[in-house]
Amino acid sequence: VFKSPSCGCCGAWVEHMRSAGFTVTVNDVDDTTAARKRLGMPDRFGSCHTATVGGYVLEGHVPAADVKRLLATKPKAIGLAVPSMVPGSPGMEMGGRKDPYQVLLVDQSGRESAYANYQ
Repeated sequence: VFKSPSCGCCGAWVEHMRSAGFTVTVNDVDDTTAARKRLGMPDRFGSCHTATVGGYVLEGHVPAADVKRLLATKPKAIGLAVPSMVPGSPGMEMGGRKDPYQVLLVDQSGRESAYANYQ
């Protein structure tokens, strides 16, 4: 995971992934843009952290269950993204507030499609 050293929600997402059984290595960086670009995730999907798993890129607060499904189905894709920082997504818990959001599957040409919907 590439994240800012001062980002609390990124740390909470790391803990979400660890509690789901993932081994996580954290790389604190001043700006995640370089990692996102190097890994091939288009900037328009940017969030506060970028991660890799099983040859895929994860951008933002992607739920662990969707990552597990991605690894099980192995679609041809760059990876998954939750652009922005959506209240209620893993690591962005805000009491009872849960805004609706989509997890996007980003294909190898940079086009997105809905992978999961959270209401």
